[in-house]
Amino acid sequence: MSERARHAPGHEHRAPSQCPVCGDRLAVTRLGCGSCGTELAGVFSSCAFCALTEKETEMLQVFLASRGNLRDLEKHLGVSYPTARLKFNQLLEKLGLAGSADPTPTGLTRDQVLAEVASGALSPAEAEALLVSLS
Repeated sequence: MSERARHAPGHEHRAPSQCPVCGDRLAVTRLGCGSCGTELAGVFSSCAFCALTEKETEMLQVFLASRGNLRDLEKHLGVSYPTARLKFNQLLEKLGLAGSADPTPTGLTRDQVLAEVASGALSPAEAEALLVSLS
């Protein structure tokens, strides 16, 4: 593969946001131009949105395109409303935007939480957090 092909827009990779050794947040210390090879070194502020996974970015786009309608997000994700709200709250936490006044939703019953896990809509860790909050 040629140098130019590696830098083509379709061949870009997402930069990791966490250190693979200790798990701490990585700092952006080098920027480079794929066209002319110019490089800048230093400590640059990072973008909170750049740390989102593709699924999280898609979820945010759906939420914004629907003008903040969680029901549309619920339909897009194929999950219950409380699960959509939980996933959106987790996204807000990851972006550092979760307020302390917005608790984890507990609108699901124990059986509904287990059904969400069985369908793959919730991870076991998310289910555990919800079940603890139901206790």
